[in-house]
Amino acid sequence: MKMSKMYIPTLKETPADAEVISHKLMLRAGMMRRLGSGVYTYLPLGYKVIRKFEEIVREEMNNSGALEVLLPALQPVELWDESGRLQNYGPELMRLKDRHNRDFALGPTHEEVITDLVRDEVRSYKDLPLNLYQIQSKYRDEIRPRFGVLRGREFIMKDAYSFDVDEAALEESYQTMYDAYTKIFSRCGLDFRPVEADTGSIGGEGSHEFMVLADAGEDIVVYCEECDYAANLELAKAKVEANGFNEDSLELELVDTPEASTIEELVESLDLPAHKMIKALLFKGEDELILALVRGDYEVNEIKLTNLLDLNNLELASEEDYDGLNTVKGFTGPIGIKEVKVIADELVMDIVNGASGGNKEDKHYLNVNPERDFEVELVGDIREVREGDQCLHCEGELKLTPGIEVGQVFKLGKKYSEPLGATFLDENGKAQTMVMGCYGIGITRTIAATIEQNSDEYGIKWPKALAPYMVEILLMGKNDEVLEEGERVYEELKESGIDTLLDDRKERAGVKFNDADLIGCPIRITLGARSLKAGKLEVKLRQTGEELEIDLENCLSSIKKIIKGLN
Repeated sequence: MKMSKMYIPTLKETPADAEVISHKLMLRAGMMRRLGSGVYTYLPLGYKVIRKFEEIVREEMNNSGALEVLLPALQPVELWDESGRLQNYGPELMRLKDRHNRDFALGPTHEEVITDLVRDEVRSYKDLPLNLYQIQSKYRDEIRPRFGVLRGREFIMKDAYSFDVDEAALEESYQTMYDAYTKIFSRCGLDFRPVEADTGSIGGEGSHEFMVLADAGEDIVVYCEECDYAANLELAKAKVEANGFNEDSLELELVDTPEASTIEELVESLDLPAHKMIKALLFKGEDELILALVRGDYEVNEIKLTNLLDLNNLELASEEDYDGLNTVKGFTGPIGIKEVKVIADELVMDIVNGASGGNKEDKHYLNVNPERDFEVELVGDIREVREGDQCLHCEGELKLTPGIEVGQVFKLGKKYSEPLGATFLDENGKAQTMVMGCYGIGITRTIAATIEQNSDEYGIKWPKALAPYMVEILLMGKNDEVLEEGERVYEELKESGIDTLLDDRKERAGVKFNDADLIGCPIRITLGARSLKAGKLEVKLRQTGEELEIDLENCLSSIKKIIKGLN
């Protein structure tokens, strides 16, 4: 493609609302433009990258045996009500009414729709296993869209749904998709990790997220360098170690702690280490108040707490929730508190002569001993792991790094097939409920994650698999011979199947070089009067910055060799 005929509106300055690298560069490189909050138009360059990634996804999905369909984005709300997910999904569901006042939703995901299709079509065990997938726009009413397409209200997603006869068959389908995802992200040259993850609003019985490691990630990946353990911070576990306190329990004492309500302030005020503190956080469940206890050197993991209590919704208590309780916010503790369910992390139960809130202004208890001084209704792992905690599976230390979720696979089991009545007849003619899995990849999010990992101060550095054009040719000056020879090289590369962009604009050299770095094609060829006279082409590799010269006459074979060596 010739840039004189192409629509690539690059920007010199970064738009004020762009925060992360991918958002800045997708706007500056002319890949997209903002229409509204969390909603973007994809321009030719951006859409070309999207299509390249979609083709990689399609190839691997088709190779796995999945079949492509296209489901309606407009979904009757009755289906969501039938599955029991309408209320649980929450306000992110983009809802609307038609002219007849019937309720619809713009699909954030398609579990209900695909199950409705299959329950009316599949009759026998002979029709299973079945895996159907689509690539389509999704809609979620994010409360605060940000970071460009990393958290938008409309985005492109690949979602697949498997249907099997039993749990053993689901395990096979799940592993097939897990392997396909590994191939997809590996082909894109991404530094990623599959991690154990929470199932969230999708639900089900097990899940893995595929996380691209990048500073802009809103999630935290926990991993061990000594083994292959990796998990999202929401689910990560570490080896439990007893405190090792070898001391007699002392008498409980209520002491003054003026202007000391945080753990840091209490460590100084009471001269006690943080691991002897009992941190208490008040939460509101669906119909009760919950006091969660963790050691002072840890934080409460709300997802773990929610899962332990088997709740759909959990949130920090409001000021009003404290009314009527015999406690004071900032000084809450488990001793003597009433009308609250007390849940403790397992490490709390090892504390000897610790400290906790006194449930009175500027008061704390000293020499607190669990079980002796307060009762706990439930004990479990409800803490966030920390960097340096010991791996649950080996002797290694856990590491924490930011990550961007680009894909997730779920074992749904019968969560949707049972309420929606998706059954089949087994070998004995008996009706059985189908067992399901679902598998999503954020198409546009993966593009942004790729840029987060592959960029510098000058622009994007596309990996070979996702580059909008493999080669960009820059023509320098107004010499007719340069223009003619540049056209010849361009046509030769194009005819050989190498996707090539020719910058034939009547612009200054600096503009062309800056735009080339910004757009980020893997190979940049520069041709001017001097190089033409020498019979050479100047080549620069965007990923490494390496510069070299190749013979003009044999440029095609040289370029093919360079492409073969790219990542």
